[in-house]
Amino acid sequence: MTERSPSLSAEQGRSAVLALAFLRGALAAGLGLSALAVLVMMLWISSPTPDNGPGGALHTAAALWLLAHGAELIRTDTLGGAPAPVGLVPLLLAVMPVWLVHRAARDALESVEGRPAPPAAGAFAMVSGGYLLVGAAVTFYARGGSLSVYVPSLLFPSAVVVMGAAAAGVWTASGYPIAPPSWAPVRLHEKLARTRFRERAETVCRSAMAGMTVLLGGGALLVAVALVWHAQAVQQSFVQLSGDGEGRVLVLLLALVLVPNAAVWGAAYGLGPGFALGTASAVTPLAFSGRPALPVFPLLAAVPAQGPGTVLNWAAGAVPVAAGVTVAWFTVRRAAPAHAGREEAWSLRETALTAGLGAVGCGVGAAALAAAAGGPLGTGALAEFGPVWWLTGVAALAWTALLGVPVALLLRAWRLRGGDGGWRVAGEAAAVERAPAAQAPAKGPGQVPQGPGGGGRRWWKRSGRRGEDEVAEAVPGPGIVRVSVRASGGVLAAAASPANGGAVPASAADARSDDSELYDFLPTDPWHERTALPGEAGPSVDP
Repeated sequence: MTERSPSLSAEQGRSAVLALAFLRGALAAGLGLSALAVLVMMLWISSPTPDNGPGGALHTAAALWLLAHGAELIRTDTLGGAPAPVGLVPLLLAVMPVWLVHRAARDALESVEGRPAPPAAGAFAMVSGGYLLVGAAVTFYARGGSLSVYVPSLLFPSAVVVMGAAAAGVWTASGYPIAPPSWAPVRLHEKLARTRFRERAETVCRSAMAGMTVLLGGGALLVAVALVWHAQAVQQSFVQLSGDGEGRVLVLLLALVLVPNAAVWGAAYGLGPGFALGTASAVTPLAFSGRPALPVFPLLAAVPAQGPGTVLNWAAGAVPVAAGVTVAWFTVRRAAPAHAGREEAWSLRETALTAGLGAVGCGVGAAALAAAAGGPLGTGALAEFGPVWWLTGVAALAWTALLGVPVALLLRAWRLRGGDGGWRVAGEAAAVERAPAAQAPAKGPGQVPQGPGGGGRRWWKRSGRRGEDEVAEAVPGPGIVRVSVRASGGVLAAAASPANGGAVPASAADARSDDSELYDFLPTDPWHERTALPGEAGPSVDP
């Protein structure tokens, strides 16, 4: 019904495409809600003593679906009778709805035969609108359950999460553009094109993402080591909390969806600020201080022992060190490629600025994940639970900037070094040219011995001063292959032996004999084969 038929006008076709995008957003919300509802209903059916009927299970599924988007829940059935907030979002539970809305926005921009693709802004608005409309209906339904929704949290962060995922889907479908919008002034486009803005922006994004990946991987490694170290306490906590077989499955599922949260907590611990276990307790590599409000849970049983930290606790600092080195490495991969010369490498200022911006991105990402991984679990002592987002972000920025920038500059200098006198050859810039050839003179004292296959051995000579960009070449003569090579900070001149037994001119031979530098003899490559002499047939080399 939504495909554009020949009887539809252009305006009607656009309206149908936008309606289809709206439907995609609503369908994505329904799929995520249905999947979570099926899981909750299965757990309710398998429970031998359910607390309430299927209506209560569905209300719980609706509340958990809203929690997955970042909404804060209010739990009313507490022991004291006072409502308690629940703001700790299981990050693994949030992956499914975010991926669904991202895919819906991406697929909405696909152009199908017979149906035009909608504009990017229209697809974003329609997909977000359809998804949020279903979210509003679920919010209204969840009011009658034991877990209600704190309404302001639906605007921030829930709506922001949905629109951010939809915007990412539109950006993906558009080919990951990193440039100002089309309506920006032409001067801005020209200026950014001259400064290679896209290349710099891609490098910043890659280095920031790589640094964040190392932080999260290191945090997950710290959690895994802590679980093994406190295996007995973890097992005791699991048995105490789960009880029967169905309870163990539920506790295991809850622990699995909280594993990404634990990885973020581990990263915050390695960065230094650590995390809070209540309003009166903090866990850092230096010390575990205060009186923790520690609920019985397997992942929480792996926290360090109370008191000052030991050398093993301080070893967690290796995680941000690895993240800073990673930011530097991904920056230098583009700033000074492996086989590039000095004229192709970025300047010191550009390299330092790019590494610094990558550190800023890493800090922003760490702060966002820390804010999503923590939250209140009640009132009083449990009002603060998890990392402090701004401290985590500042620590990530400081570690990666103070390590990433100088390491990037050192790696750049190391990559631009050379073996002989600090010079480097850009082999890809070599140009081969066949000089005008007459008959090759007889062999004389200035000849170079030939190698196998009729080719000669090439000798390389360093010339030029630091910072100069010149082109040096062998003096052409009868039967001489001339090779011009551009180098960084110096010039390498290559002269090949004469084709078909020709002699090296006196000027080249004198230059070779008078120079005191070492020469590196290289084997003859197929592309150095000589061209045909006058009257001969043979391969030719295009200069």
